[in-house]
Amino acid sequence: MAPSLSLPTLADNAAKGISESPLASNISFGYSMLKYFSFEPGYINLNNGSFGSLPKPVAEFCVQHAARVEANPDRYHRLEFAELLTAARARVARLIGADTDECVFVPSTTAGINTILRNIEWSSGDVIIRFSTTYQGVERVARYIADTHSEVTLSTVELTFPISHQEIVKRFREHVVGVKASCHSSSRVYAIIDSVVSHPGVALPWKQMTQICREEGVCSIIDAAHSIGQEMNIDLASAQPDFWVSNCHKWLFAKRGSTVLYVPKRNQHIIKSALVTSWDYPSPKESAPAAYDTGFVLQHEWPGAIDFSPYLSVCAAMDFREKIGGEQAINDYCHKLALEGGRKLASALGGCVLDESPSAELTLNMVNVQLPLPPTTSKELQGKIDSFLEYELLHKHNVSSVHFYHGGSWWVRCSAQIWNEVSDFEYLGKALSNACQEARSKFFAD
Repeated sequence: MAPSLSLPTLADNAAKGISESPLASNISFGYSMLKYFSFEPGYINLNNGSFGSLPKPVAEFCVQHAARVEANPDRYHRLEFAELLTAARARVARLIGADTDECVFVPSTTAGINTILRNIEWSSGDVIIRFSTTYQGVERVARYIADTHSEVTLSTVELTFPISHQEIVKRFREHVVGVKASCHSSSRVYAIIDSVVSHPGVALPWKQMTQICREEGVCSIIDAAHSIGQEMNIDLASAQPDFWVSNCHKWLFAKRGSTVLYVPKRNQHIIKSALVTSWDYPSPKESAPAAYDTGFVLQHEWPGAIDFSPYLSVCAAMDFREKIGGEQAINDYCHKLALEGGRKLASALGGCVLDESPSAELTLNMVNVQLPLPPTTSKELQGKIDSFLEYELLHKHNVSSVHFYHGGSWWVRCSAQIWNEVSDFEYLGKALSNACQEARSKFFAD
């Protein structure tokens, strides 16, 4: 346990939605941060982007919260939890530039996208636009909607990286205009847009694409799974997406599964039911049409007797981040490390970084580096290679990163975090060199 962080105070503050002043000015990022996390000795985590990592002070808050619940479950669930949940919603709303009652918690970004798409009243001729790089779980939800609503079609914007933000915006606008031109005037178009793509881990110009959606009358659904804690100046009040969903358990350090679903008040009438229909669901058949209100916040407040600690841990996570320097300092370190570590890794592997633009506009805190493996179009072989590399890295070298096939090449995605240093990338380079050499012998031998 890290003695310089007052855990009881953190827990108290998380409940109140307030924070303490930062730690002493001599705090530094890198290996000195490892004492605040529970990683096993020797494990090198360059994959925070997949599952997140829980700081010890936030974990301790969750333990204290669980004890509070069990001390008097009736008092907690009947009298106390709602106020704590509202404080957590208010805290995260301030971070993303939204109104408190436009934000609710759901378990995951996929759950949030499900909530949105399953509430839309689909009509003949409606179109869902997604990208070739849309996260598979989200793409499957869109496919399910099309499979179960014969009147809905899917349309795909093809993206192969590297590609500039300017070109992405151009392609998206052309695609939207083309889809609109082919639709009946009464048809609705919905666009699922990543703020940060998962594979490759690249930032997209989502605010510009959201603006295009407004201009063209298209509903924008932003999959911002990787935004909170990695993207500065989100400012949803200014960006004005129609829907926006982001994981708090990845880059923000909240407990796994904690995700904020943002629905501006102008669109809350669309969300007629939470994904798990609440006992606060207001049937329109039981209300006068003029008085009907979906009760967006109230429906998401009580999805049943669940463990609320992941949602409430957002406050403890934000306290922790403020105490170690705040959002700007954290992201400055991680962004710089991603760029420098990516260059070191590319040099070790004899390849290149995916984002070689002078402004590094595709790169936030994740960097993608080409792997020394031959191309293959076989999905079956790609799956075998992926499983092999995963096993080699985790079981033989105790290091984690994400590898994937994109644009005719193999890549590795590394998440730079406050506990990492450049030497972690150098270690990964050696591990990947060995693993790729074995993979070439195993899967590509003549």
